[in-house]
Amino acid sequence: MSDPDDSERLRQLDARIARLRGGKTTRPHQEEHYSQAQHGWRMVIELVVGLLIGFGMGYGLDSLFGTLPVFLVVFTLLGLAAGIKTMMRTAAELAKDMNAPGSGGDEGAKDGD
Repeated sequence: MSDPDDSERLRQLDARIARLRGGKTTRPHQEEHYSQAQHGWRMVIELVVGLLIGFGMGYGLDSLFGTLPVFLVVFTLLGLAAGIKTMMRTAAELAKDMNAPGSGGDEGAKDGD
């Protein structure tokens, strides 16, 4: 059971908290932090998926032709290379977005420097 005095005190406390905050929140900083973590996970997943696809294709071809280590090694290395290439493309895209005017990044940085 809730006492009417308690609900009034809670309303007053909420009003005090809202007044002290003054509309300031820390959400943008936290969202930026999570955004950077999401970009990091995206790059890790791209690398791992490239490796797994290469491994799967190599293993499938090896079991089809009966030459177990040959295609497995070749396609795993090709998958690694594809994953790294995709990761580097994503990193370049993120760097380009960070250096864009109005994004909050270093606007004076140039690719040729």
